[in-house]
Amino acid sequence: MALPLNFWLLFAVCMIVSSIGFKNYVWFISLGYGFSIAAEGLVMLFMYGQALSLGTILCCVLFIIYGCRLGGYLAFRELKSSSYAKNMKGEIKEGKDVPMGVKIAIWVTCAVLYVTQIAGVFYRLHNAVADNIWVYIGAAIMVFGIVLESAADIQKNAAKKINPKRFVDTGLYRIVRCPNYLGEMIFWTGVLISGFGAVQGVGQWIVVLVGYIGIIFVMFSGARRLEIRQDKNYGSDPEYQEFVRTVPILVPFIPLYSVKKHKWLVA
Repeated sequence: MALPLNFWLLFAVCMIVSSIGFKNYVWFISLGYGFSIAAEGLVMLFMYGQALSLGTILCCVLFIIYGCRLGGYLAFRELKSSSYAKNMKGEIKEGKDVPMGVKIAIWVTCAVLYVTQIAGVFYRLHNAVADNIWVYIGAAIMVFGIVLESAADIQKNAAKKINPKRFVDTGLYRIVRCPNYLGEMIFWTGVLISGFGAVQGVGQWIVVLVGYIGIIFVMFSGARRLEIRQDKNYGSDPEYQEFVRTVPILVPFIPLYSVKKHKWLVA
């Protein structure tokens, strides 16, 4: 399966942006993630120029909004939030002891994930497929995902300002315990749907599904890490135990309340 040159150019963009992780190990999957997605959206706007349609312009702009919002939020939290730094002390390592070979492997793997995540929109442009209803449905779902994730972050920050030592169980957190991760999954589901009718052949669909399944896996892995951390911090609180017992961890209306025992969810 031959990948087009423009796909490799986007991969190179992700490699450049996510190389920030060599400064701080976790930035490969935080700042490098958000800003890589934004950069891909921007580069595709320039790369395809007059070949862009209303639907693909909308999707590329949403990549930029999504990536800048997420990257900016994470940058502020990690660099400016003293409470976050205090709470996460010892939980997140800078990676100074991680071998360079491992860092390079993580760097390349992350770049592969980030470029495959946007493949549904990329192949619509590469294949020069005109807009159809799916690109607009996908874009609408992407907007909903951004709004949901943003609202979850705002609600969590507001709750932590009132009581920084309590778990968050208000607003969207009454529906699922990780609504920000749910917003992420909804956003990328929109990207997947936007490619319907445009992605051609088994090879292209493999690329698209690698990105989609990969990010869904990462979200469940992140939910598992959060659950383990919250159990450590709040496990003795009866209200927290009731919260965990009654509120699904990631997907609403599906009685999946815990993933901490699934050790294969490691990313």
